[in-house]
Order: sequence, then C-alpha cells, then structure tokens
Amino acid sequence: MAAPYLTLEDVIEHETEIKRSRFICAIAPVASEEAAREFLAERRRLYGDATHNCSAYVIGGDRPAQKADDDGEPGGTAGVPMLETLLRRGLGDVVAVVTRYYGGVKLGAGGLVRAYGSAVGKTLDLAELVAMVPARIVSVTVDHLRAGRLENDLRVSPYEIREVVYGAEVGFRVAVRETDLAGFLDWVATLTAGRAILETGETVYLGET
Repeated sequence: MAAPYLTLEDVIEHETEIKRSRFICAIAPVASEEAAREFLAERRRLYGDATHNCSAYVIGGDRPAQKADDDGEPGGTAGVPMLETLLRRGLGDVVAVVTRYYGGVKLGAGGLVRAYGSAVGKTLDLAELVAMVPARIVSVTVDHLRAGRLENDLRVSPYEIREVVYGAEVGFRVAVRETDLAGFLDWVATLTAGRAILETGETVYLGET
C-alpha cells in the first residue's frame, strides 16, 4: 500500500533574520514540477534584487519527484537542507523558495545549512497541513437504467467522481480511499443488484476525511 503524506492548502510565508541577512521563505502547494517551476519564477520576479532565491520541491507521495537548487550559494548549503526538511516532515506536492538578502556577515557552510533548513522548518511550523492518503481509481460500468440512481448516490457519498462517460453503457471513474475500497465495492454491488462491472485502477491521493 502506498504511504500517506502531508501537504499545504495554501501558500505560507515567513521571514527570519540571521546575522543581518534576511531569509524570506515561501512554501506553496503544487501538483506538478511545472507548477513548482512557475512558483519559483514568480518569486524570482518578486525578489529580483535578492542575493539568492534558493528552492526545493517534492511532487507526489509514492516515489516523489524531488529537486533542490542552491542558486549560487555554496553547493549543498541551501537547496539540499531545504529539501531534507520537507522530506523529514513528510511533505509532498510542495515547493519551498527561500529568498536571501545578504547582510554583510558570512555564515559559513554550516551556518548556511542551518539557516536555510530552519527557514523552511519555521515556516512549516506556522502552516496548516493536510494529510493526503492513497486512493484507487475504480471504473464502474452500468446500464442506463441504473446509472441515474448510482450517479445521484455517488454525488452525496464520500467517494469522488472523476469522470462520467455516456455510451452504450455509462462509465464512472471514481476515486476511493484504499481504506474504503472493500466497502465501496460492496456498496456498488448492492446498489446495482450486482449488475455493475467494477475494475480497480491506478493509485491517486485524496485528502484525509
């Protein structure tokens, strides 16, 4: 079974000062690497006069895509500790950008690692995190006679309709949390008098109820 992870509902920002250097951290929920890059580009436009705009992102929960960028800081002193903080906290589908305005006092490699890692950690301390749990996409195929009632019942259920396709029969793609999967299959079988064709497909993630 795939593992759950945490994410954010909205962007959160926090600023700290260490030896006169300003560290402005922004962490945002993102669904793809492209969205992470777009958020980074937006922060670089907003803070184009900053000394550095370092970043890290984790996309997905199971075998996530990851990237860290030091943006000119000594190698491994910025993006990596940021990424390690996100992973240690169990985050996924997030991007963190730490903007630094140099204050004239060098922090050294160890000081930079601590500064960038703590900038992300302190920002996460202020965030409202959402648990994302593994779910499966279930394809449900029924005849038109039973489709109307099934759709109505699905829309008021805890299950999430992803797609409805009308043809010779009606097909539903429904996201079902893995912990609810057995109950869902029984529920549909009962509702359709065993006439539905059910097929379990790929893993996705849904917010924990």
